[in-house]
Amino acid sequence: QVQLVESGGGLVQAGGSLRLSCVASGSIFSLSTMGWYRQAPGKQRELVANIRYGYTNYADSVKGRFTISRDNAKNTVYLQMNSLKPEDTAIYYCNWLMGSQEYWGQGTQVTVSS
Repeated sequence: QVQLVESGGGLVQAGGSLRLSCVASGSIFSLSTMGWYRQAPGKQRELVANIRYGYTNYADSVKGRFTISRDNAKNTVYLQMNSLKPEDTAIYYCNWLMGSQEYWGQGTQVTVSS
């Protein structure tokens, strides 16, 4: 069982920045793919970014604005979000994936005002 605890969400004006953090329990964090997903009201959950070892992947809508990183010593994955837009408003979820095992965090609300 892996538990994920997210933090760092909040209300920010357009153009501002936030950094999300997700701490994972367990001892095999470094072998997992960690990701951030988001879900806006009335929309499907979508991948924002993920990271496996040193390789990263981003949704086109956030490229150049968001940066995903991980600290394996702290079992933590981060999402630095810059130049935020109102359309980035959503609940952001942390995801842990390894093989057929997958876990989700409880989500953290990000609201960007115009």
